[in-house]
Amino acid sequence: MKKIFSFVSMLLTLASLTSLFAADKAEIDKPAPNFTLTDSNGNEHSLSDFEGKYVVLEWINFDCPFVKKHYDGDNMQMLQKKYTEKDVVWLAICSSAEGKQGYFDNDEINKRIADHNAAMTGYLIDESGEVGKMYAAKTTPHMYIIDMEGVLVYAGGIDDRKSTSIADIKGATNYVSQALDELLAEKEVSVKVSSPYGCSVKYKN
Repeated sequence: MKKIFSFVSMLLTLASLTSLFAADKAEIDKPAPNFTLTDSNGNEHSLSDFEGKYVVLEWINFDCPFVKKHYDGDNMQMLQKKYTEKDVVWLAICSSAEGKQGYFDNDEINKRIADHNAAMTGYLIDESGEVGKMYAAKTTPHMYIIDMEGVLVYAGGIDDRKSTSIADIKGATNYVSQALDELLAEKEVSVKVSSPYGCSVKYKN
């Protein structure tokens, strides 16, 4: 009887732990998991710091051809400037492990930000990949939007043109811009999930 009780107790504990870890995974229409990362200037940022604001998460790798498309074409910077001026927080997150494509020291990161005239609120370093895996970030770019209540309301591609050509920016349906405009107009996000495209995130393992 004691063995049965012990076995049931173990199962309940495992179920509890599974539930706990599941809550730490990002899901559409659920509260976005909190995280804390250090930016390229050595400052710490937690998602919870931006409570009451719209937040964009942009997974980034400056050497990825798909990321280059949106930066060399000034598309990403235009979006960053347009929406940060409307008090939207824009966090670029790099989950590239040391020694892999997209991993740079802080000086190189800040040089590239300046060279591109980028306007993200912060460039956050997720070398361990913990936050990227928490959000199931698969590509660069991979975009997420969190509403003022801290709920994840969009996850997917930046747009519907899965190419590395700058020419394809024009005429594309930009899901990020569309969702943010809807939120700022106090409307429901019409497209909450789309297929991300780009280079694979260069995780440690």
